[in-house]
Amino acid sequence: MRTHYCGAVTAADIDTIVTLCGWAHRRRDHGGVIFIDLRDREGTVQVVVDPDTPEAFRLAEEVRSEYVLKVEGRVRRRPPGTENPNLPTGEVEVITQRLEVLNPSATPPFQLDDENLSENVRLTYRYLDLRRPVMQRNLRLRYRVAKLMRDYLDAHGFIEIETPMLTRSTPEGARDYLVPSRVHDGMFYALPQSPQLFKQLLMVSGFDRYYQIVKCFRDEDLRADRQPEFTQVDLEASFMDEEGIMTLVEGMLRQVFKAAIDADLPDPFPRMPYSEAMRLYGSDKPDLRVSLVLTELTDVMRDVEFKVFAGPANAPDGRVAGLLIPGGGELTRGEIDAYTEFVKIYGAKGLAWIKVNDLARGREGLQSPIVKNLHDAALTAILTRTGAQNGDLIFFGADRAKIVNDALGALRNKIGHEKGHAVNEWRPLWVVDFPMFEWNEDDKRWDALHHPFTSPKPGHEDWLASDPGRALSRAYDIVLNGWEVGGGSIRIHDEAVQEKVFAALAIGEQERRNKFGFLLDALKYGAPPHGGLALGLDRLVALMAGADSIRDVIAFPKTQRANCLMTGAPNRVDERQLRELHIRLRNPPAVEG
Repeated sequence: MRTHYCGAVTAADIDTIVTLCGWAHRRRDHGGVIFIDLRDREGTVQVVVDPDTPEAFRLAEEVRSEYVLKVEGRVRRRPPGTENPNLPTGEVEVITQRLEVLNPSATPPFQLDDENLSENVRLTYRYLDLRRPVMQRNLRLRYRVAKLMRDYLDAHGFIEIETPMLTRSTPEGARDYLVPSRVHDGMFYALPQSPQLFKQLLMVSGFDRYYQIVKCFRDEDLRADRQPEFTQVDLEASFMDEEGIMTLVEGMLRQVFKAAIDADLPDPFPRMPYSEAMRLYGSDKPDLRVSLVLTELTDVMRDVEFKVFAGPANAPDGRVAGLLIPGGGELTRGEIDAYTEFVKIYGAKGLAWIKVNDLARGREGLQSPIVKNLHDAALTAILTRTGAQNGDLIFFGADRAKIVNDALGALRNKIGHEKGHAVNEWRPLWVVDFPMFEWNEDDKRWDALHHPFTSPKPGHEDWLASDPGRALSRAYDIVLNGWEVGGGSIRIHDEAVQEKVFAALAIGEQERRNKFGFLLDALKYGAPPHGGLALGLDRLVALMAGADSIRDVIAFPKTQRANCLMTGAPNRVDERQLRELHIRLRNPPAVEG
């Protein structure tokens, strides 16, 4: 039906006859000559309709926004002074010879170039929202990234293998989405939170290098970088250690970023132990664009009279830390109060601070309600460790270590970007040497920080029984500009080590069989050393596109309440369907519609 895409008509086509199809993006009537900006997935081109073609002109008078049109005409150069350098087609226009309305359109609920649309409106009319050029670019970027990754992995000997969507429920760290079975009364499938167990089975099966770009499902609280269904670039390899996997993934990301958005990532990516990330940044996904760091002050505060600091400093799980803001002495009291309210989101009770006005005056040169509660040695240590200079400000966090890390870590990012302490660069990072376990205070037991098949670092196996909290794992996360975009580990393939991990987690024989029996059986039959990683495709593409939310790079996403505003999912079903699935509702609601 067409010879060219609208956005592909250029000066090279001048004096040729073209046939275009697309949507009327905008129509303007200028003194008897009608201009239509015709749009398709490649862009827009200006179409001119004049009275010399009476039938086309009559139809053009009826055209409104989003009418679907077919235009045949001659390409000519725009008159001098009317060129649009902001458009690839801005040098030319198409003089219409024939015009056909392929389909009229109802008046759209919003203008496609409205930049102030509410997200609810956009998601309700997602099929129209997706016509917007920014969304077209985002989804084409997503396709491009996925293709480049497939090409890279194929070139490195990986093969794509699909794993089941209907499987059994296994503990993955979040709630499963369950699917009731019609055939097996009272039985349920689970949608996979990840292909973790299946990709390990593929290594046992001898496929050596596997990958897939796969949907995963987690029933968890949502936010900007989470969806109930999301997409992973999942890979696993045999006879490869963490160094090999990290080198492989680094190479893929460098190649993809260069080819997709012409961005250069560093070679190699820096690496940082988990403990250092928490000490300096309060986060295991630090945004390295921000230059601000936390300063450890716990030991300094153990003998001060100020209970707000001394209490956490002497508690087993407490921490006191400072955050130096260069030039922060210019912050107003209103700004400080606003930052105090901000950290309360993360459980902090408040936010102490000191303004450094004049170091030469000693205690008298410090401005703060808390200075009088700190002895000279503590003040000296604070100023020395933070490296404070005149005009600076120091914020303090004092509480359980998790609260201090969460609050000051988030404050660091917020102030860093708001007050010019961040660079506009790509800053990737590998975070390594994670703890094997984390203590579950509610259940008084150790939980696997990643999953129970993550291998301990060599030499840490003996601590699994004697001191589980001391054992580190062969896990690694990849962080980019403050977003965790992927993570993985070397898996346990030795049965004796696996037994020690289960013992540390207090997972008994019956529970092991119920949850992991098929995998444990498979690992007995010559399992090779293996490991892998999963990258979040949605998060990566959102970062590359400069989007604020992964919903802007997913064609049909859910809201933060896991609703689809366009289709009305989730929805009620009739009682007959429920009976087939052996489900009885105590108070069945009326069926919608």
